[in-house]
Amino acid sequence: MKKLISILLIVLIISAAFVSCSGNKNGETEKITFVLDWTPNTNHTGIYVAEKLGYFAEEGLSVSVAQPPEDSSVMLVASGKADFSISFQDSLAAAFAGEEPLPVTAVAAVIQHNTSGIISRKDEGMSRPAGLEGHSYATWNGAIELATLKSVVESDGGDFSKVSLIPSTVTDEVSALKTKSVDSIWVFYGWAGVKTELEGLETDYFAFSDIDPVFDYYTPVLIAGNEFLKERPEAAKAFLRAVSRGYEYAAENPEKAADILLEAAPELDRELVIASQKYLADKYQADAAQWGEFDSTRWNAFYQWVNKEGLAEGNVPLDHGFTNDYLPKK
Repeated sequence: MKKLISILLIVLIISAAFVSCSGNKNGETEKITFVLDWTPNTNHTGIYVAEKLGYFAEEGLSVSVAQPPEDSSVMLVASGKADFSISFQDSLAAAFAGEEPLPVTAVAAVIQHNTSGIISRKDEGMSRPAGLEGHSYATWNGAIELATLKSVVESDGGDFSKVSLIPSTVTDEVSALKTKSVDSIWVFYGWAGVKTELEGLETDYFAFSDIDPVFDYYTPVLIAGNEFLKERPEAAKAFLRAVSRGYEYAAENPEKAADILLEAAPELDRELVIASQKYLADKYQADAAQWGEFDSTRWNAFYQWVNKEGLAEGNVPLDHGFTNDYLPKK
């Protein structure tokens, strides 16, 4: 009931921002609303490439890209006020758990493997999880976040109770580490990690997926509303055909793709965008048969861990919340 109330409140506040779109019945351009999870970055490049290079137009689509109010993109999709958005498998655990799961489905993996981990200043003993003992860590106080950190620290022989947890106010990882306001930070290396390299800050880093394969979950993912998928399956497939081409182009042409993203978001740092795009080029698809594909074993393994640790309000059903059915058939 709490989830349904949350949806209704968000819809009432921002319903004027989006207009529900009907299906294409007369050969007219079909409208799609895509809401970002955050400000534009290289997780989103394929969307902007698909727009700029006419992939959406070739599919008969007119795609509106919008930025969301804070923490509401999943709710917008669940309520039908947006057709697609970006989310993350770890944060979707709360949406899928319990008797009233939110009606959203992950339809494509933006990046095939988890590129997040813990970064710290070089040679201060935090190159491995146990080394976080006696050092500070900037936390969002998320249940899955802290359980992940606890798991890797203890599996490495460390004492998690000796890690100093500091409420995170980090907006710039490089500044936070340089000023020693915190010793370690959870980052997605393709953005914040690359930024430390560009700014000449020497760091140590370990990736969660290297410590335990259960943490090689999907982050980020494209999600769609279940009602939208049911009522407009061909539009969903057309959108994903265009987006797949967009990310494939970004993988093959990182500098050109970076230019397209920068044209759409000129406020971004050019050097960082290009470096990030190059870092992600071989990670969008990686070892998958095609861009966007989910491995059910890997998807389920993470939620089995979430359930075992009791990290959501109720269990997350296995084989729930994702599909490969709308991806292009190769």
